[in-house]
Formats: sequence, structure tokens, C-alpha cells
Amino acid sequence: MNSEYRKVSTSKVTISELMLPSHTNFSGKIHGGYILMLMDQIAFASASKYSGSYCVTASVDTVDFLNPIEVGELTTLKASVNYVGNSSMIVGIRVISENIQTGKITHCNSSYFTMVAKDSAGNNVTVPPLMLCTRDDVRRFYNSVKRLSLKKEKIVHEETFDHTSVEAIEALKNYRVKVSDELAK
Repeated sequence: MNSEYRKVSTSKVTISELMLPSHTNFSGKIHGGYILMLMDQIAFASASKYSGSYCVTASVDTVDFLNPIEVGELTTLKASVNYVGNSSMIVGIRVISENIQTGKITHCNSSYFTMVAKDSAGNNVTVPPLMLCTRDDVRRFYNSVKRLSLKKEKIVHEETFDHTSVEAIEALKNYRVKVSDELAK
């Protein structure tokens, strides 16, 4: 176990790529799946750089595609480890695009990937603890703690919520659904 603290800055990775016509979807914008692939690559690079180990993607939090990316724009992804557990790390990723003719920069999306460090046999490896050196490091760390807490609350709610109860079936009337007569009994 490596107990020597590592700075967030040791995990920072930036990649830029020119968006080509081969990266487009049917509407001529850059395909979201292609951006997700790039996000997974940078999450791997950031987590592996920080931990010194091979890392795998354990989960991806919400990815909101805020703005489309156009062909010919320079897309830049920035990533850093925001939180560490025993063998897991939360990597924050920000994606921006730049129109290289006008210089206009657009925030396209942000997401958080949970990465797990592994050894050559596929077993989890303990990662070094995190040293927070800037106010942004502290903010990102606390935001990760809050997201983890909300995720745990959601899991507990899903495990304890009785979707078959009369109240739950009755509450469905507030939505654009119709419950079959058999289910309503």
C-alpha cells in the first residue's frame, strides 16, 4: 500500500482532437458515442497516471450533452482525479470545443467517471491518498462526496421503495402513463 499523498495535479491530463466528418452522427454533428469514447480514454489516462496502476471504468455518472460539436472544431478534454477511495477514484472530465476560425469556445459537457485500480491479476489495488492544494481541489472533492452521498441515498430508496403498493400505483396518475386494469387491482 502506498500511503504517500499525491497531489491532484499529478492526475491532470488534457487531450485535444480536431473533429472530422468521420466522427459525425446522422444530423451532421459529432457523435455523442465518439465523445464518450474519448472521455473514457482520458479518464483511464488520468486515473492510471495518478495511481500508477492499470484502471478500469466502474461507472459513469450523468453525461449531459449541453452543446453540439461541429465538424472542424478543436475539441479539448480535461480530466483530473477529484476523489479517492481505497481502490477507486472519481475522475472529473470537462469537454470544450473551439471554433478554430472564430476562436469561440463552448462548454459541451462534463461528467464523472469512477475508475478502479487493478493489478496484473485483476485484483483491486489500493491507491495513494489525495492531497488537496487549491480551493478548486477542495470544491471538486466536496462535490464528489456529495454526489456519492446522493448515489447511496438513491440506492437505499430503490431497495426500500415498494413500487407495487396501492399508493405507488395511484401516484402513477400524475404521469403520462396508463396502468392496466389488472395491475391496478
